[in-house]
Amino acid sequence: MRFLRFPVPVVSTLLASLALAIAALSGGCSKSSDPAPAGAAPKAGAIKIGFLVKQPEEPWFQLEWKFAEQAARDLGFTLVKIGATDGEKVLAAIDNLAAGGAQGFIICTPDTLIGPAIVAKARTAKLKLIAVDDQFIGAGKQPMKDVHYLGISAAKIGEAVGDTLAAEMKKRGWKPADTGVCVITFDELATARERTDGATRRLLAAGLSKERIFRAPMRTADIPGSFDAATTLLTQKTEIKRWLICGLNDSAVLGAVRAMEGRGFGPDRSIGVGINGTDCIVELEKAKPTAFHGSMLLSAKAHGYQTCEMMYKWIKDGVAPAQDTRTVGVLITRDNFRQVLQEQGIRE
Repeated sequence: MRFLRFPVPVVSTLLASLALAIAALSGGCSKSSDPAPAGAAPKAGAIKIGFLVKQPEEPWFQLEWKFAEQAARDLGFTLVKIGATDGEKVLAAIDNLAAGGAQGFIICTPDTLIGPAIVAKARTAKLKLIAVDDQFIGAGKQPMKDVHYLGISAAKIGEAVGDTLAAEMKKRGWKPADTGVCVITFDELATARERTDGATRRLLAAGLSKERIFRAPMRTADIPGSFDAATTLLTQKTEIKRWLICGLNDSAVLGAVRAMEGRGFGPDRSIGVGINGTDCIVELEKAKPTAFHGSMLLSAKAHGYQTCEMMYKWIKDGVAPAQDTRTVGVLITRDNFRQVLQEQGIRE
């Protein structure tokens, strides 16, 4: 019988491989490799969180994602950013997150009325859920208060807009009798209604009569929708000499400002104050002032970073966040917006 002879290095390699195989088999039988018990917190670095937004191209949501990414780096979890622009995409995204090993997700839904469907889908997939920006609407068209939520204090921010408009009107010496209020509305969204109602309350308290406050409903919640709504109002109310403008966000006010300009109402005869503070930066940077006086800057950092931190602790430590968390805004104008944006981490 003929034996094969191997060089010494080859024999050493074979023996080392055999030893590794035996060690692997032995380790496979040890108790230390047993799967973690059900319900145990994921290992560090294994946490995956989805962040779904309804308008991924909008500056506000880009900033939310920016701060969510910062939270992922700081805390060491995997972030999955998803643009979900309609209900079908939302439900498909939840399925994909579950299949991809995520433990929870944060969402600004494109339609608050599909809140019950989102909750049902999340429960089926055993995913934790936090709603951000827009609160889910359930039975009887009431807010779903059983869903964890982080959003703005819409009424208080609307009131701050009203106070700012009233103060600027007084500063310029405008008479309430000569001044009208253009309220760009989008009542389909509860938070939008709370904002415009808050502004209206404060303007009434400042001395404007109910007959001088005009609601201009948008068909679409964007600049063209606002422009059309304001144009219709201006056509109907030709007797008004000066205008105050408010709406659900910066885009609503910007559309109205453009419509006002087309009818000869410049910054000397109209004042607009928006909400968000991220969609009006180009307007505030213009060399020549427009009727867009300022905006209530919302905290994109809180909405992006804080929601992720809340979700991370919920997954890792089992610490559920507060059921309802509200944020407030700060006024930015041409005079202070650069400094405030830097302080808020929006600009370097």
